Amino acid sequence: MLQDLGHSNISKSQISEFILLGFPGIHTWQHWLSLPLALLYLLALTANILILIIIKQEATLHQPMYYFLGILAVVDMGLATTIMPKILAILWFSAKAISLPECFAQMYVIHCFVGMESGIFVCMAIDRYVAICQPLRYPSIVTDSFVVKATVFMALRNSLATIPVPMLAAQRHYCSKNQIEHCLCSNLGVTSLSCDDRTINSIYQLFLAWTLMGSDLGLIFLSYALILHSVLKLNSAEAASKALSTCTSHLILILFFYTVVIVISITHSARMTLPLIPVLLNVLHNVIPPALNPMVYALKNKELRQGFYKILKLDNKGN
Repeated sequence: MLQDLGHSNISKSQISEFILLGFPGIHTWQHWLSLPLALLYLLALTANILILIIIKQEATLHQPMYYFLGILAVVDMGLATTIMPKILAILWFSAKAISLPECFAQMYVIHCFVGMESGIFVCMAIDRYVAICQPLRYPSIVTDSFVVKATVFMALRNSLATIPVPMLAAQRHYCSKNQIEHCLCSNLGVTSLSCDDRTINSIYQLFLAWTLMGSDLGLIFLSYALILHSVLKLNSAEAASKALSTCTSHLILILFFYTVVIVISITHSARMTLPLIPVLLNVLHNVIPPALNPMVYALKNKELRQGFYKILKLDNKGN
């Protein structure tokens, strides 16, 4: 579908590819950024694969909370892999050209994975709400079937809601400019090169942000407000501390994820005189969470730490 859209648009335009220039203002030495970015990407893949192995091998982790964490690990690896190979190719080999269909496809997949990550955070917040506020009903509400249904719903929601993003971008007329001051095909970065009106693209991007991200953030806020209200009613300070400790790692990741999303939105809309900042934030937002998520959970979760130690001991015995 995206390829057909791209080809139909190419036939009406004077350009057949975009040029991703990389990081604005630092083109002469941007290749030095490849080392930390490559290490972050390698860390993201290794840590998330390790999380999946631990969840699979440890029977005590065969619970809905850890299933959601495993799904988040898959989404994180998909998001990082969607952008990092191309970014590293730009920085290492100056492979800056990208065809229009490839660019629109990357745009679509990025939006899907970012929306999916937000949706999984909602599922995890609901899981914690039921576990803390309705503990007796937790086994009957948050079942394996619930995990499957919630994941399928989020996948369908994000895959369908984001289709108009590349479709509208492909309908723009790109007549002369084809150089993008970015490392990836962002919607606003690509459509800013069009010769015709792109108001509809900006409107839908804003609509998508408010309906998907906004509703997700609202549900997460509501879940944790109810959790806090329930915890404050506990008579035991130790029980309250234990209940909140199960949510700490989740809250850290949520705050980082949505804070960066909001900052990126503000810097894009403000049209900063330093375009490097929103581009760098955009790239880091797609690679730091995949590397950060498993480490935060492993540090804060006793069961995951024990699973990690077991894997190390098995490796040591093998050696």
